[in-house]
Amino acid sequence: MPVNPADSPVLGALYGTDAMRAVMGEMVFLQRMLDVEAALARAQAGLGIIPAEAATAITAAADASRLDLPALASATRNTGYPVVGLVKQLSALAGEEAGRWTHWGATTQDIMDTAVVLQLRDGLVLIEAELAAVNAGFARMAAAHRGTVMAGRTHLQHALPVTFGYKVAVWLSPLLTMAERLAQLRPRVLKLQFGGAAGTLASLGDQGLAVQTALGRELGLAVPDITWHVARDGFAETVSVLGLLCGALSKVATDVILLMQTEVAEVAEPYQQGRGGSSTMPQKRNPISCEYIIAQSRGVHALVPQMLAAMAHDQERGTGPWQAEPLAVGQAFLLAHGALAATRVLAEGLVVDTARMRRNLDSTSGLIMAEAVMMGLAPVLGRGEAHHVVNHACDLALAKGVPLAEALGRDARVAAKLPPEALTRLTDPAGYLGEAGAFVDRVLARQQ
Repeated sequence: MPVNPADSPVLGALYGTDAMRAVMGEMVFLQRMLDVEAALARAQAGLGIIPAEAATAITAAADASRLDLPALASATRNTGYPVVGLVKQLSALAGEEAGRWTHWGATTQDIMDTAVVLQLRDGLVLIEAELAAVNAGFARMAAAHRGTVMAGRTHLQHALPVTFGYKVAVWLSPLLTMAERLAQLRPRVLKLQFGGAAGTLASLGDQGLAVQTALGRELGLAVPDITWHVARDGFAETVSVLGLLCGALSKVATDVILLMQTEVAEVAEPYQQGRGGSSTMPQKRNPISCEYIIAQSRGVHALVPQMLAAMAHDQERGTGPWQAEPLAVGQAFLLAHGALAATRVLAEGLVVDTARMRRNLDSTSGLIMAEAVMMGLAPVLGRGEAHHVVNHACDLALAKGVPLAEALGRDARVAAKLPPEALTRLTDPAGYLGEAGAFVDRVLARQQ
């Protein structure tokens, strides 16, 4: 039975996605190792190193569904790696004559690392596709609400007016950068691992580089400048980028959770019968997608230090750090994809209550416009005097329960300089949005 909830048949519905499990699961890993062995045989046959008939037989036999898994588990427990048992079974399945040419000149870590790279390639496709959908959804949302005025908040208090489109663009911008990072990551991580026992390809004599090049071509992977058995920056960077991605998703989820509070209620997760409900409180609509975005993101963040620590390999083959990577890589991809899928629910279906946004904006009777009024009065009263006047007016508005514009109008110094219509204009939130619209446009230009 699974120990990790993300891998369980029941709780697994809350974590990750079936699509990523289909890419990063153990049976796929076994198949990818067989794919590497078959590709190696074909590459060597093309160079005349092994018979063509052997490569054909090895390729035909490289089917994970034909493996004896209990026997493979026993061999793995005995040697500490699955490759010895895997090669033994592959050799038997290929037949006695062809089987003696399997794994020619390779080492265990060549096969395992390259298999993981093939999994990462497929995993990145899923991550990038889901991120593209999330970005497209938030781009539509930012454009639709470019002019929807709401209260901007700092330290969870009303600060200055912003637009909801601006807020969404703040979510979107780092996610667009994440797409760029993922594209930049690919050439650094999608590289063949093939170096033999100590990384020098000594067992293949003067044909080592030729085999390496042919194998890279067979698998569609770049050939590195040197064997990276003990240089694990590619894998560590991949999980670190997933950590950055999840950090950006956590920001979105945190904002939505706060905006969904009963006392705020400016947005809501899309309604689905029973979703986010309570076993005792029928009225509840909990931010369930946001909660699992944050939970899965924290899971990825916990795995980043594990991958960074695993970079400390000793000499030409590590004694321990490398074995920690399988505990992190697949789970990081699974949880990151799950966090993205939950974010897509928000990006494509978030319910926005513009009327509630306006009521909340007006709830302080114009006090959110104090800075705007001060800046408007500064040219006629001087900045210091304007600050004093507005501060006094804010105190009066709070004490008497009147709008800021009315409190200002009661001050003779203000009334002498500005007519009521000017005060109304200065206390209109829509007139103090700065470059919010331009910022939204800049972000949307990146998405297009």
